[in-house]
Amino acid sequence: MTVNELTEKYGLSPVIVPEGEREIRGGYCGDLLSWVMGRAQQDNVWITIMSNMNIVAVASLSDVSAVVLAEGVSLEQSVIDTAAAKGVNILASEKGAFELAALIAPDV
Repeated sequence: MTVNELTEKYGLSPVIVPEGEREIRGGYCGDLLSWVMGRAQQDNVWITIMSNMNIVAVASLSDVSAVVLAEGVSLEQSVIDTAAAKGVNILASEKGAFELAALIAPDV
């Protein structure tokens, strides 16, 4: 499944999607950034409620396919601009992290 397909299938809101055709293989949920860096795997979709600039760095270092912001979390424009520059896909949803993980897991 690609980031664009995930976005459409689950009604996610694209915040910034510079690489929408990137494949997703697995997922990770977490909000402790150092924990995510050590455990999220390449091509995972990462579900979080974190919204600071560090999510872009962690997503880039972990090489995840996309970050999904749960629970209506929004980002400052500077975070969006940095994600665009680094090629980090960010999506958003009003759903909680648990619900998103349960929905997405069968497809990835």
